[in-house]
Amino acid sequence: MENYPGYPDGVQGPEMMVHFEKQAVRMGADIRYGLATKVDFSGYPLQVWIDEEKLIEADSVIIATGASAKWLGLASEQRLNGSGVSACAVCDGFFFRGKEVAIVGAGDTAAEEALYLSKLCTKVHMIVRRDQMRASKVMQERVFRTENIQVYWNTETDEVLGDAKVEGVRIRNNQTGESTVIPVAGFFVAIGHQPNSEIFKGWLEMDEAGYIKTQSGSTRTNIEGVYAAGDVQDKIYRQAVTAAGSGCMAALDAERFLSMKALGI
Repeated sequence: MENYPGYPDGVQGPEMMVHFEKQAVRMGADIRYGLATKVDFSGYPLQVWIDEEKLIEADSVIIATGASAKWLGLASEQRLNGSGVSACAVCDGFFFRGKEVAIVGAGDTAAEEALYLSKLCTKVHMIVRRDQMRASKVMQERVFRTENIQVYWNTETDEVLGDAKVEGVRIRNNQTGESTVIPVAGFFVAIGHQPNSEIFKGWLEMDEAGYIKTQSGSTRTNIEGVYAAGDVQDKIYRQAVTAAGSGCMAALDAERFLSMKALGI
């Protein structure tokens, strides 16, 4: 993590999580481990099942389950994940300053991340599966005007190359069948994210992509006492610092709700 406030030299994600946990425990948080597998928000108390067997009842629930990056499904991609393969250019681009990288994607997010990488890297190889991009015209024009971004049309990724770290990527032209190896130090996947909201379907209002809808200016969902924070409801910013900020908002919203409930208001 290079862009989170308070860490001038950066910090590994797992290490930051340990710091957060220790601080939460010091403040009195009761931390338990398990996977939430089912909910029932039909009445109060709200019900959440952990690991399909343990039931937790609560007066308020904050959902901060995040979103998972979509991947290409390559074995080499997963093998080198964290060793040059990434789904977040803003998070990890710093590590590839002055090097060549590749990015897969054709939407606004891919275009935005390619532009971000172009400011750090000597060259950005942008791999697009079709003969056109889904990104807005404005974003496309910015990509085309950036000299160190090279777009490969009608191209699929066959394999990410390297043993302990990314050393290149083998691509294939869909029309000619020709394979090419591009030497790169980083490989970024920008084909979208999937919010981890499946167990809340049927209870909470969501958009067409599955992101939980929250009321403007708050973290409130359509069910009183249930709040959503971070990437499970944010498909625009998707940064650790913005997720932390919305987590604070959710905590304040939940605290106000519980205080009002205690007073019978």
